[in-house]
Amino acid sequence: MPHFAGGLPDVTPSKEVKAVGGGGGCGSQGGSRLRSSSDGSRYTRKGVVLPRSSSPVLSNPKSVLKRPVSTEELQRPGGPYIKRTFTIVGDAVGWGFVVRGNRPCHIQAVEPSGPAAAAGMKVCQFVVSVNGLNVLNLDYRTVSHLILTGPRTVVMEVMEETDH
Repeated sequence: MPHFAGGLPDVTPSKEVKAVGGGGGCGSQGGSRLRSSSDGSRYTRKGVVLPRSSSPVLSNPKSVLKRPVSTEELQRPGGPYIKRTFTIVGDAVGWGFVVRGNRPCHIQAVEPSGPAAAAGMKVCQFVVSVNGLNVLNLDYRTVSHLILTGPRTVVMEVMEETDH
């Protein structure tokens, strides 16, 4: 059964629900907001039903990251990363972002009209802390669980590459 981190399905690494027409890569934030019903079918805000078994939107996504980044590299003084802090208030669907990766996790997708985008979150940012807890050495499932089981308002610190 899928977990929901930020309103977009958080499913097994081999399958992920992606919105049709959404682009990938750093800076790309396309996609529609998906929800799930108790029978496993998915629907968008417009009410279009996308059954899980015959959905054309299932794919094996690639990471939005251009290259692997270590926790040491993120924390190196004078490195090409700056820390940003976001306070994101979840809505009825979630927070509007997807976390992926492992030691460190990164933001894989941000729903353009969701709470995370409104706060300034972008794809390719690395998650440093969730509600004051350092998560640099955790996998995305653990980080997603912290967000889902925590308060509706999430304070996240992220590292983002500086524009050269």
